[in-house]
Amino acid sequence: MQAPVSAKQFQASQYKSYLLHNFRDIPQMESLTEEQKFDIEVVGHVLPFKANNFVVEELIDWDNIPDDPMFVLTFPQRDMLLPEQYDEIAALLRQGADREVIREAANRIRMQLNPHPAGQLDHNVPLLKGERLHGMQHKYQQTVLFFPSQGQTCHAYCTFCFRWPQFVGMSEFKFASREIEQLIEYLREHSEVTDVLFTGGDPLIMSAKNLASYLEPLIEARLPNLRRIRIGTKALTYWPYKFVSDDDSKDLLALFRKVSDSGLHLAVMAHFNHPRELEPEVVQEAIRRVRETGAEIRTQSPLLRHINDDPAVWAKMWNAQVDLGCFPYYMFVARDTGAQHYFAVSLERAWQIFRDAYQQVSGLCRTVRGPSMSANPGKVQLLGVSEIKGEKIFSMRFLQGRNPDWVQRPFFAAYDDKATWLDELKPAFGEGKFFFEEELEQFYRERLDANTADDFE
Repeated sequence: MQAPVSAKQFQASQYKSYLLHNFRDIPQMESLTEEQKFDIEVVGHVLPFKANNFVVEELIDWDNIPDDPMFVLTFPQRDMLLPEQYDEIAALLRQGADREVIREAANRIRMQLNPHPAGQLDHNVPLLKGERLHGMQHKYQQTVLFFPSQGQTCHAYCTFCFRWPQFVGMSEFKFASREIEQLIEYLREHSEVTDVLFTGGDPLIMSAKNLASYLEPLIEARLPNLRRIRIGTKALTYWPYKFVSDDDSKDLLALFRKVSDSGLHLAVMAHFNHPRELEPEVVQEAIRRVRETGAEIRTQSPLLRHINDDPAVWAKMWNAQVDLGCFPYYMFVARDTGAQHYFAVSLERAWQIFRDAYQQVSGLCRTVRGPSMSANPGKVQLLGVSEIKGEKIFSMRFLQGRNPDWVQRPFFAAYDDKATWLDELKPAFGEGKFFFEEELEQFYRERLDANTADDFE
């Protein structure tokens, strides 16, 4: 591990965000054509756009525009919208249309982009005493997701983000909660829950004081079933000064240490999408300081065309993460939402990339699981392409399931070289349904009945 470094070495300039209204002020924008800048503006009216000075100055290679992966990760690209979608917004902007007219057109397009995949809105929201807890999700038995209301934005936005509706003003699709008391009460009533995942947005956009207002009550509650707290974040790469030289960085690290000292396991679920994000010294120093608190860092990313669809990129990233003391955790398949048509590769290609990358790293890097689809029934891993009795098939299994009994049960789908998501697959060997489908349909009916009853109360 690298030697400790004084925070003074990493004094950041003040955080500065770049949005649609000021992105043209970025000095590096001078190297882009007017057409490229207009593309950013058009797509940024539909999909969320936000960058910051660290991303712009430290992560993007401006000599490799528009192909630079970090540029694609943070700046909207024309092909992230379908041609007819792009043309509609572009025409309105060229006409100087009223802001409300543009917003209505953007919302119509957004509704075509599957704003809440995998049943987040309809099937994952839990009930407490007959009341829907809109700031929480409980899909898998042991883990509850909690959306702190002050953590529903990020230091910068990823163009692939599957929670993009959180950031575009569609309040009816937004998860958020200030109710830590409700979370604690829910955990008391659900002894099967061992893990709470704070997510967003990015919970680490919050000040240490605000984050403490959520974490400290959980510590003080001494819930016998709660064993682990997870924090999903991209702050380690989008604003590493959060852990090094921000005004409250010491308070944040002290809070992490307090969680660890309480006997609860603290896991920072870090999003790294490309090995370049691990290269800045301040990122490596931030990782060192987080680990020093007793927290564990697990890393995950979707597999993204135009950004990391190369086995060598993944092998390099996993090796770098392990060298820094992190644990590779998941390679996800690009979700069926937003600009999936732009980012997705075929399932067969995803498996080939995972397999080739896996072969290039040692056993210590092979804690990673994938390629995994976070689909409605659960997290489904593609194990590979096989041939059984002359039929080419996909071999699959659940890593997580709405029913825990589905986990680790192998099942088979008919081979489809164009499929990019579970819903596009059909059972192999002429079967009418996958083994889990009847139970899943019954679950949908029960949730619909519960939600309808809730609406009439």
